Amino acid sequence: MMRRIAAVLAGLAFTLPTSVSAGPVPDGYKLEQVLMLSRHNIRAPLANNGSVLAKVTMQKWPDWEVPGGYLTVKGGVLETYMGRAVAGWLVEQGLLARDACPAPGSVYLYANSLQRTVATAQFFAAGAFPGCDVALHHQDKMGTMDPVFLPAFHDEDENAKAEAVTAMTARARQLQLTPGYRLLNTILGFKNSQSCSQDRLCDLTKGSDSFSAKKGEEPNTAGSLKLGNAVIDAFTLQYYEGFALKDIAWGKIRNDAQWQTLAAVKNGYQETLFTTPAVARDVARSTLAYITGAFARPETGKAVPVTLMFGHDSNIASVLAALEANSYDLPGQDEKTPIGGLIQFQRWRDTKGGRDLFRLDYVYQTKQQLREGSELGARNPPRRVTLTLKACPADANGFCPWSDFVKVLP
Repeated sequence: MMRRIAAVLAGLAFTLPTSVSAGPVPDGYKLEQVLMLSRHNIRAPLANNGSVLAKVTMQKWPDWEVPGGYLTVKGGVLETYMGRAVAGWLVEQGLLARDACPAPGSVYLYANSLQRTVATAQFFAAGAFPGCDVALHHQDKMGTMDPVFLPAFHDEDENAKAEAVTAMTARARQLQLTPGYRLLNTILGFKNSQSCSQDRLCDLTKGSDSFSAKKGEEPNTAGSLKLGNAVIDAFTLQYYEGFALKDIAWGKIRNDAQWQTLAAVKNGYQETLFTTPAVARDVARSTLAYITGAFARPETGKAVPVTLMFGHDSNIASVLAALEANSYDLPGQDEKTPIGGLIQFQRWRDTKGGRDLFRLDYVYQTKQQLREGSELGARNPPRRVTLTLKACPADANGFCPWSDFVKVLP
């Protein structure tokens, strides 16, 4: 794998970026600014053999080559491909010059200060700007969450925190997760686990979930939902990393229908903790403030044309929910916020109509692209789906008035 990544990086120095498959753009529309919020690429599971995963099954979990939570080598390769593809789209849209490094002040890279997000940004830059001196910004203290990327509660009001707990509890009760829990019971041999013998939780379908909202901390839960999410996260990462099928969930996930059943639990966890209005508006506050600042007063000409933020699925989920994005599907993906995917906040100018416009796209790789690790290009582009916001009604091409989008921002 190390030879492979060296070959990828060496090859990028001599090849042009390839284009992301873009949606329809009417004649006369010019992209003037874009801010991208990305999720890090493939990492080892956050829960490792010495923690929750060891308690939920008697079976041995496969080993990873990097510590828990760290970006893997394959994750770096995939992010290099993504950087190259996104840069090709930026060249195509005229925000970057072809065969040249970005002009000073034209690109700003900003990552959360964890290994997986900083490394993701570094590999993205290697793919997008090979051989160029493009600075990466992050806070000095590594291993701690940057407040801009920390999806924590800010509100000190006890009523607001109680409202958040009520909202999370209500959302969890709406989820239809029994099929996923039953499948996990079988895969894990859950009734023989430490969770059963020590914690008296022997059937995930019968576990209760409790939620908490504390100032300065992320939304949290305890119970079947949290356990299920940790386990399915590990299985999903094994699949993306390219583990042999016999080693993924010990060979007990046999078809796409089962993957989708399990994904409902993982998506339900994120939906419950980060997307209810009572939660999202608060925990996304710092991230949205930064995004708002990046788009402030573009008429002065001082706004950075291309900004890239490297954070987490919780950032993307809470930001989209806080902005009241309409429901969406990502073809070829089971996750609502896929590994390595990014959302693009785009400011366009309709040169013929004299209008400023907004479009929001989700750029991502399918689960098969991630597993196969194949190079992205014109024949194998990352996917692009245009999202819409309730308060910014879009036309047939996904564009809405910039003035409407600005009203949505805090």
